[in-house]
Amino acid sequence: MTALAPLQAESPRGNNSTRPSGTPTADSRPVRRSKVKRGLEPWLYLAPAFIVLIALLGYPIFQLINVSLYDYRQAQVSGKAPLRFTGLENYQKLFADPQFWTVLGNTVMFAAACVVLTLLVGSTLAVLATRLRPWVRSTLFIVSLGAWATPAVTGSAVWLFLFDPTLGLVNKTLVSIGLTQFDGHSWTYDKWSGFGLVASEVVWCSFPFVLVTVYAGIQAISTEVIEAARIDGATMPRIARSIMLPMLRPIVIVVTIQSIIWNFKIFSQIYIMTNGGGIAGQNLVLNVYGYEQAFAASLYGLGSALGVIMTALLMAITLVYLRILKRTGEAL
Repeated sequence: MTALAPLQAESPRGNNSTRPSGTPTADSRPVRRSKVKRGLEPWLYLAPAFIVLIALLGYPIFQLINVSLYDYRQAQVSGKAPLRFTGLENYQKLFADPQFWTVLGNTVMFAAACVVLTLLVGSTLAVLATRLRPWVRSTLFIVSLGAWATPAVTGSAVWLFLFDPTLGLVNKTLVSIGLTQFDGHSWTYDKWSGFGLVASEVVWCSFPFVLVTVYAGIQAISTEVIEAARIDGATMPRIARSIMLPMLRPIVIVVTIQSIIWNFKIFSQIYIMTNGGGIAGQNLVLNVYGYEQAFAASLYGLGSALGVIMTALLMAITLVYLRILKRTGEAL
C-alpha cells in the first residue's frame, strides 16, 4: 500500500495529461493567448500608419478609378451635363489608340536609359570616391548634393539655357573648337536629341542619390577583404566586379527600383525642356500625355484612366522589387 501512495497523489495531474489531444489543457490556454497577443501587437503599432495611408492614398486612388469609368468632361464639371457611366470605354480608347502605345514605348525607353546612366555614373563616382583624398571627396559630395538639391523646374530651366541654340554655352563651345554645324543647332528639334537632352538633366540631378547610397555601402565592406584581394594581385575593376558588387547587391536593387519609379513618373523636365512634349508630341511620356488629356483637352475620364494605368505599372514594379528581395533572402 505504501508503494502505491505516490501514484495516487499524482493521479489528478495524470488525468489532465490523458485528455484527448485536440482538447486544450488549462495550462495551454494562456500560452496560446500570449502567442495571439504577440502576433497582433505589430499590427496594432502599424494601425495608425495604415489609417493615414488609407486616408491619403486609398481614397484618391478610389476616386481616380471611379472617374476613369465615366465620361467626365468640362460640361460635367460645370454641371451643364449629367455624368454618363461608360465602364471600361476609356481604357478601350487608350488601348486602341496607336499614340498611347508610342507614348508608353517612349516612357519605358526613356526611363530605362535614365536608370542605366544614373547607376553607371553614381556607382563609378562612388568607387572613385573611396580612392580620393578626404578634401577632394568632400568637394565631390558637396557639388553632387548641390545638384541633387536643385529643384526640377530650376534645373530644367538652367539646363535648357545652357543648350540654347543662339545663347547657349554648349553650342558656342562646340563652334569655337571647329564644329560649325552646331551654330544655331536646336537640341529639342529632333526626337532623340530632345530625349537625350532631358535624360542628361535627369541623370545630373539623380546620380548623387546613387553616389551617396553606394558609397555608404562600400564603406560598410570590411577593409580586410579588399586588402586581401589587392595582395592577391586583383585590380580595382576586378575587385569592384567580383567582391564589391555581390556584397552591394541589396543596395543596388533598392536604388535601381527607386530610380525606375522616379524616372517613370518624370513630368517637369519633359514638359519644360520640350515645351509640353516636343514637336507633334514626339517627346511625350505617360505623365505629360495624361496631363494633356485631362487638362488641355478636358478629358478627365481619359486622363484618369491613364493615371490608373500608371499606378498599376508602378505597383507591378514594386511587387517585382519585393519578390526579388524575398528571393534573395533580404529583410523587408
